[in-house]
Amino acid sequence: MRKRLFAVLTIVLLTIMLAGCQTPSPVKIEDEKETEAVDIRIGGLKGPTSMGMVRLMELAEAGEVANNYTFTISGSADEVTPKLIKGELDMAAVPANLASVLYNNTNGEVKLLAINTLGVNYIVNKGDEVQSFADLKGKTIYGTGKGSIPEYILRYLLSANGIDPDKDVKLEWKSEPTEIVALFSKLEKGIALMPQPYVTVAQTQIEGLRIALDLTKEWRALSNDSTLITGVLVVRKDFAEKYPEQIATFLDEYQQSTEYVNAHIPEAAKLVEKYGIVKAAVAEKAIPYCNIYYMDGTEMKTAMQGYLKVLYEQNPKAIGGKLPRDDFYYEKE
Repeated sequence: MRKRLFAVLTIVLLTIMLAGCQTPSPVKIEDEKETEAVDIRIGGLKGPTSMGMVRLMELAEAGEVANNYTFTISGSADEVTPKLIKGELDMAAVPANLASVLYNNTNGEVKLLAINTLGVNYIVNKGDEVQSFADLKGKTIYGTGKGSIPEYILRYLLSANGIDPDKDVKLEWKSEPTEIVALFSKLEKGIALMPQPYVTVAQTQIEGLRIALDLTKEWRALSNDSTLITGVLVVRKDFAEKYPEQIATFLDEYQQSTEYVNAHIPEAAKLVEKYGIVKAAVAEKAIPYCNIYYMDGTEMKTAMQGYLKVLYEQNPKAIGGKLPRDDFYYEKE
């Protein structure tokens, strides 16, 4: 009897000891509440400033994104800006200087989210006489964009390289890049200022046309605490204040889309055509020269402030009459 009782007590004690040695069950903590998905309406333009978002557009169609994105691609900024101001769009990819104009004209109701495209303008040469800015002295330069950003950029870079744009060169302005292409088809030699993807198109039509100077690299070489910027992404202030978490998620997805476009050019080019921006064959050749980029935060602010300052010195009207205040620059949470 005693042996039996001893055996039972031993089993009980062993059970208690084993139970005490077990790792305690973890306390279940409720998962943090997921950020609620919202509808975000995004406008873009046909050209490089919208190329970086095509992967995001594809994922949005497949329902593989955090929010509900609706994209609209338009032919000109005149179609996009009224919709943004009226609240028919929440965000828009627009020219960099236009972002400043919108901020000034709406008393700060538009904020800068990110830079999406650096410089897309190039000096092209039918011939080989242009190897540096110094080689432009005494030459005729054809271009488009008189009285607008392309002219301001060219004049600034010429001056920065010791060339008087009014005395040392002859600037011939055309209304469209196609006019330059038609002209160069007849000339043995020629120099022109042209943007991508028109440069790529022109190279398929003009034998011997080459990129002589990358204006983004030439700008960077000046070490002037600024960056040559073509396109940016803006947001309505009221939308930004209401949905900071959703915007932070969107910007992460947007950055990933930009990185995808640069890393998977053939696939991205097909998407560029799918969404009506430009033909895939042109996009595949042009993307490496379109400087599709993603920049936000402090880096964006520094780059944009320097660039807008240069434009302001060229013509204050180009940025809406005055430099934006600090509240123009969105800070991601």
